Amino acid sequence: MPRQNRVTPFGELIAVEARGTLMGNRGCLHDDLQRIRRPFACRRWITCVLEFRGRHRAVMTPGRYTELFFLDEATALAAGHRPCAECRREHYHRFRDAWAEADRDLVGPSSPSADEIDRVLHAERLDDRRGKRTYRASAAELPPGVIVADDSGWPWLVHGQRLVRWEPGGYGRSIPKPGLGTFHVLTPRSIVRAIVQGYAVAVHPSADEEHEIE
Repeated sequence: MPRQNRVTPFGELIAVEARGTLMGNRGCLHDDLQRIRRPFACRRWITCVLEFRGRHRAVMTPGRYTELFFLDEATALAAGHRPCAECRREHYHRFRDAWAEADRDLVGPSSPSADEIDRVLHAERLDDRRGKRTYRASAAELPPGVIVADDSGWPWLVHGQRLVRWEPGGYGRSIPKPGLGTFHVLTPRSIVRAIVQGYAVAVHPSADEEHEIE
């Protein structure tokens, strides 16, 4: 039976057989029986590589952080996770630099610390009821790598001139990127601005596969 540690673009934790391409954590979320008891335990939500310096972990060890898994980086960013400053150091520096460039008028010449980024993200990813905070925008104005949701609640990846439907095991069918109408943007605002400033988001290879186009 799969563990409940796969993350959706909404930040929810689900149990599916499909494997992810990135790992991450947001503190210890499980009990001694590997049952999820809380959605997060800290405001430092990060994404990590699956292998790093030969380290090995027993997944969901009691009292240790809960290993979470993501389809790809676009999913992790939509959920509100940022690159780890240790195992994804180069990605973290590029992310931090793009973040700072987007807010240059506020931060000046200095770069924000990880704690400063985490404080902003924690406010942007959760609403007053600790649910997913979103905002509405036209898909035409959003950069590739952002994930949105339609009014039925299904997530879509902005990918070039298409929207590709997110699914736990990979991306599915696609539609032309609409020029009219708005979607619920799942990727936090500050991350969207960092993407606009040049942060390149890694997406699952299935996004480029030939799928049914509607």
